[in-house]
Amino acid sequence: MRMVTVIDAKGLVHGRLASNVAEMIMGGEEVVVLNAEGIVITGQRDMIFADFKAKVDRGDTTKRKGPFYPRRADLLFKRCVRGMIPWKTTSGRDAYRRLHVYVGTPKQFESCEKLRPEEADREITGKYTTLGAVSKFLGSNVR
Repeated sequence: MRMVTVIDAKGLVHGRLASNVAEMIMGGEEVVVLNAEGIVITGQRDMIFADFKAKVDRGDTTKRKGPFYPRRADLLFKRCVRGMIPWKTTSGRDAYRRLHVYVGTPKQFESCEKLRPEEADREITGKYTTLGAVSKFLGSNVR
């Protein structure tokens, strides 16, 4: 039985959390990330929105031409982690399958012990927005 690490991501910094999770899944751990909509992205809100909008617009969904960029908060986080692992290798694909991200907290994870990586748990003093706000801006229906 593999070890399962459950992380409550509410208020954690996006990139720092993603790099931590990438390291864990590459090491063979099964990782579950809860409350993806509460992940914090630091920086100016307009700049963050423009950046994500550009990534979504890059793929042409009418002609079935990629790259297809997600709009939901949980899939946005998974895509960020995907960029930090060797995606084109078998070990990278297997590691990616060990990552499970949820918006909110499903019933089966409510009572278990949750981890908060200290590298990602920073006091935010400047401007920021959440992954939930970004996904709402991109047109996601998942709340």
